[in-house]
Amino acid sequence: MIDPFGVAHPTIDYPGLPVDHGKTLRNWKVLEGVRIPVRPHFGVMGLAPKEADFVNSVPPSYTGGNIDNWRIGKGASMYYPVAVPGALLSIGDPHASQGDSELCGTAIECSLTGTFQVLLHKAADLGDTPLQAVDFPMIETQDEWVVQGFSHANYLAELGANAQSEIFASSSVDLAMRDAFRKMRRFLMTAKNLTEDEAISLMSIAVDFGVTQVVDGNWGVHAIVRKSIFPS
Repeated sequence: MIDPFGVAHPTIDYPGLPVDHGKTLRNWKVLEGVRIPVRPHFGVMGLAPKEADFVNSVPPSYTGGNIDNWRIGKGASMYYPVAVPGALLSIGDPHASQGDSELCGTAIECSLTGTFQVLLHKAADLGDTPLQAVDFPMIETQDEWVVQGFSHANYLAELGANAQSEIFASSSVDLAMRDAFRKMRRFLMTAKNLTEDEAISLMSIAVDFGVTQVVDGNWGVHAIVRKSIFPS
């Protein structure tokens, strides 16, 4: 395959490589008999960052984007910080199902039609609410809060003028884990009034960390805390 940069690839060796299906060898009856649960969701959902006018849609960042977390599905609420006038919401990359990590670079891709409700929360009105210190992508479901961490929380600001190419060479699960830890610690301290020691102790015994994806340039780790563990 010839990619947009003119480089020839004998195999499909990176996510998003354009494919001429007439030149591929098909394997039929792959995973025959295996039943995959349907988990429809949008891999891409987010707002525009302020750091660049034209942004690669592959790496996610502090305003969301290609997070590829299957929990962004029916009934979920997503929270993002607004960075530019009008927010500029984008939605796409629908999947019928996907596992955490999206390891080979693709899920079960499909077409989806979504129904969305968009709400603007003014920062001045968020005091004494769980959202008062949220300046990163966060998922809320009926039962859980899911904090989203990345190798670089804001790679466009952190990696300099060549950030949109450098990000593909500088990601690691270690960095994403650290970012998810820091964000969950902050969330627990501000939303639940825990001390730092309490927040860290709680993360060790009751918060589940998982690898969201390792294919989008800016790798992701999410941290899940169940609402039921807190007093009502």
